[in-house]
Amino acid sequence: MSPVWRLGPQVLARAALTYLAEPADPALGALLEVCEPAEVLAAIKAGTLPAIKADALLATDLTDNPARRRALQAAVNRWRLRLPWLPDDAGLAAARRDGIRLICPADPRWPGRLDELGPVRPYALWLRGQADLYEACLRSVSMVGSRAATGYGAHMAGEIAADLGERGWTVVSGGAYGIDAAAHRGALVTGAVTIAVLACGVDYPYPAGHADLFATIAEHGLVISEWPPGRQPARLRFLVRNRTIAALSCGTVIVEAGERSGALNTARHAAQLGKPLMAVPGPVTSAQSAGCHRIIREWGATCVTSADHIIEMLSPLGTPETLPAPATGAPTATVLPSRNPQPATADATPSRDELDADSARVLDALPARGAAGTSTIAAEAGVDLDTVLRCLGMLAGSGFIERCDRGWRLRKP
Repeated sequence: MSPVWRLGPQVLARAALTYLAEPADPALGALLEVCEPAEVLAAIKAGTLPAIKADALLATDLTDNPARRRALQAAVNRWRLRLPWLPDDAGLAAARRDGIRLICPADPRWPGRLDELGPVRPYALWLRGQADLYEACLRSVSMVGSRAATGYGAHMAGEIAADLGERGWTVVSGGAYGIDAAAHRGALVTGAVTIAVLACGVDYPYPAGHADLFATIAEHGLVISEWPPGRQPARLRFLVRNRTIAALSCGTVIVEAGERSGALNTARHAAQLGKPLMAVPGPVTSAQSAGCHRIIREWGATCVTSADHIIEMLSPLGTPETLPAPATGAPTATVLPSRNPQPATADATPSRDELDADSARVLDALPARGAAGTSTIAAEAGVDLDTVLRCLGMLAGSGFIERCDRGWRLRKP
């Protein structure tokens, strides 16, 4: 039995909430800020508002006025209508047998970037595939674009994704026809991890023509969704899904998009989250690239034409001023990517002598030949899992190591 199913009532409650409420419902997000998931689920089943502790009331306006209370009660009534949709234990067990997992915000493997979404972060994520979502997102790029891609756009998406994959970067996209598919396939060609974020259940291949593609992604990466197994796609769900695509990665690249392309919705989410936004230019006469040109001209997106340009934007760890400070016993602050990093140079690459003590131990724990998994590295280095994950991300961003199908290995000079 998968460990996630043994975590108790809070995990099961979050699983249930994905059946009852649409993702990004601000009312449910607000309740989950001050109540345990099991408390919210019990209130929905009872048809009442959950009891909110006095100290939580002081920090929120959830129930301090009649209009707000009526809105919350209406939301509870709305979610209550879906109670017949909840599967029994046998239904959840069937999902597990199909290789489907659930990950929640309380899980140590939960990608912290999703918390930047605040009250509209996912209640939980359903996963199909064997890759580790936390590790896959440490060095990741969202790449989206038009469904009606031109040959030029598909070529650029595939080439850039393949180059990123060879450099150890995860490609995140939406699994749609056109640019999304080209990005996924480009990453798969190199054996890199790629993540498809769906607007339906992970067991519901949409588009149907990509059933084989999703199966291949699940073998080498992850197919994920906020919607529970069996849920079908709907027009609005694609727009809601886009915020997750933008939030999961270090930055977003729009490869080809028209003026009304849904990819611009993903770009807007990335900009609102303060993440680096990039666009690949196209022919000035091409309507399919008009959206890319617009966000470069009006939104301040960076013009990129290769994987090197993207990595320069997302890898400030290659510069001396962003190296972690020597360990002093106090927690080390996380260094956020600069919106305007300078191109890395050979002289800016840190040496082993400049690494902090934990990072040096983790680097020494990697085998001279072959690769090792995260837990093996942690045991060899004598550090806890959170520390080894932080150090692996820094070491990978600085060019010392790279991810492979067997874990992590030293990068060849």
